[in-house]
Amino acid sequence: MSAKRAMQVKRLMCGTAWSIAIALASHTALADSADRSNFGNDPFFQISSAVANCPVPLGPFQTKEEFNEESHYRIERGNSCWIEGRCRLSNSYYYDKEISEAVQRRLANISYTTHWRDHTSLWLMLQRRFIYVEGCVAPDFDKDKFLFELGKTADVERVIDNTTTTPDAATLPYRTRAEPDKAAAPPGYDGNAVNAANAGK
Repeated sequence: MSAKRAMQVKRLMCGTAWSIAIALASHTALADSADRSNFGNDPFFQISSAVANCPVPLGPFQTKEEFNEESHYRIERGNSCWIEGRCRLSNSYYYDKEISEAVQRRLANISYTTHWRDHTSLWLMLQRRFIYVEGCVAPDFDKDKFLFELGKTADVERVIDNTTTTPDAATLPYRTRAEPDKAAAPPGYDGNAVNAANAGK
């Protein structure tokens, strides 16, 4: 790697680390909203803000009742990876802290080729080796390339795409902080196509 390229990567890593620090600093404020908290301590942070007016995802914040209802399935999902011999750690959730550090390096490395910082407003949620990508992307952004490259992060099993090109769509592919009780759109929902159809009426 050339000295110039190394300096670019260093600057990008510093920028990504700063974004994560800001997101963690706001953790308490969000936790106090509507008695929701990140009970599972799942990493959740914003990485970009180029698309204006992108609704902030709810991320891993739940009510105590919601978390209790899901706790059995968390244990089952977390342990199954080790039982099946696919994980070196006894619970797949144990990987998430390491992945949150590795993904910073991965984002810095792929920024030059994908330009993700300039064309997206994204948040990442990490759960049991899955990266949930939530937020907004520009219509001309090569999302498939970005997601493919992001999936190469160490120990990541799957990348889940919950993004939209239409921030003002009536229904989004993720739950939002503004309307936490509103269900997310079903997989494959195309808010942009629906908006275009309504505009033609």
